[in-house]
Amino acid sequence: MALLYERISAHVLEEIRSGALGPGDRVASETELAAQFEVSRITSKRALEVLREAGLIERVRGKGSFVVQDLPDLEGVTTPLRGRIAARPARARPRPGAIGLVIPDVSEAYGLELLRAIEERCAEHGAHLLVRRTRGRQSDEEQAVDALVASGEVDGMIVFPVHGDYYNASLLRQVLDGYPIVLVDRHLSGIPVSAVHTDNVAASRALTERLLELGHRHIAFVSPPPQNTSSIEERLEGFLAAFAGREPGRHQAHQLTSLRSTLPGSFSRESVLADLDRIRAFRAEVPEVTAYVACEYNLARMLDRAFDRPHDLVIACFDSPGDPITGSPYLHVRQDQQEMGRQAVDLLVARVRGESVPGLSLVPFELIDADDN
Repeated sequence: MALLYERISAHVLEEIRSGALGPGDRVASETELAAQFEVSRITSKRALEVLREAGLIERVRGKGSFVVQDLPDLEGVTTPLRGRIAARPARARPRPGAIGLVIPDVSEAYGLELLRAIEERCAEHGAHLLVRRTRGRQSDEEQAVDALVASGEVDGMIVFPVHGDYYNASLLRQVLDGYPIVLVDRHLSGIPVSAVHTDNVAASRALTERLLELGHRHIAFVSPPPQNTSSIEERLEGFLAAFAGREPGRHQAHQLTSLRSTLPGSFSRESVLADLDRIRAFRAEVPEVTAYVACEYNLARMLDRAFDRPHDLVIACFDSPGDPITGSPYLHVRQDQQEMGRQAVDLLVARVRGESVPGLSLVPFELIDADDN
C-alpha cells in the first residue's frame, strides 16, 4: 500500500503526464495539498521534495513550486516515487536513510547502554545515526529538534526529553505536524506520540515492597521536584502505592523531593553540599526512617555520603551500575536499556514507513539485590 506522501507525489506526476500541468505551471502548495489529501504539512512537504529530487518540479522560495521547463523522460519515472528517476522498481518498504537522536547525556549508570542499542539497531536497519546532546537544557533540546528537522538530513527522531517544568514547544509542534518521533524513557502526558519506557509505577512499587518485606516500616522517597517529569512522578506514585492497604501506624511513607543538585546543569560542588545539608536535616527530623528509595543512582550516592552509611540503613535506587569485581552496593531496579533502544528504533522505522504504531510500549525491569548487604 502506498504511503501518504507517495499518493500525493503520484497524483502530481499524473497531472504532469496528462498535461494538466505543463512546464512552468505552478503546483499546488504544501498547505493546499495537505488540505486536499487530509494529511499534515510534513507529509505534503515530503511529497513535493520527492518530486523535486526526481527532477519534475523546482521550488522557489517565497513563490511556490513549479513544473520544470525541461521535463525528463516521464516513461523513466517510477511510481511510487522514491525521490529520484530510476530504471529499476522502487522498494516496497522504504527505510530511513538517517535517524536523529536527541539525548540529555549518557553515563555508565544510565544512558550508555541505551545509546549503544540504538546505534546497533540503526545499523541493522541500514540507517545512519545523528546524535545531538542537550546537556539537559530545554533550550538546547528545542534548538536540536528544530535544526534536525530543518536540515532534512534525518527521516525521524528519537528523543529523550529533558527534565523540565514545561513541554518543549518545538517538539510538540513537530508531533502535531505528524513528523515521525518516538520518545524514550519518558512520555508527555496528553501528547499523541509513541513512547518507550519502563513501567516506572510498577518498578518503584516492587522496589518499595521489597524493602517492606525486609522489615522496614518507615521508608523515604528521595528525588528532585517531580512536577512535569513523568518518570519521577510515576516512581513517586509507585512508591506510595506500595503502602496502600498497610496499617498506617505500622508502616509510613516519607518524602524528600526538594533536592536539586542532580537536575541538568546543577551538578556542582556547591549544589551537592546544599543537598547534603537537606538530607541530613531530613534525617534529623525523621530519624525513624531506616530505608530510602532514591529515584536515581547519584542520589543514592549522596545519601551514602550524607549518612556515612550506618549498617542498619538501606539505600535502594534505580540503575546502579554493576562492578565486575565488587558488584552493586545498592538494591536497585535495572531497566532494560537495550530493549528500550531496540524498540524505539523499530517503532520509528515503522512510523517512517507510514505504518501505525502503539502509543506506549513498556519494557521489562529487574530487581537486583545489593552485593554487599
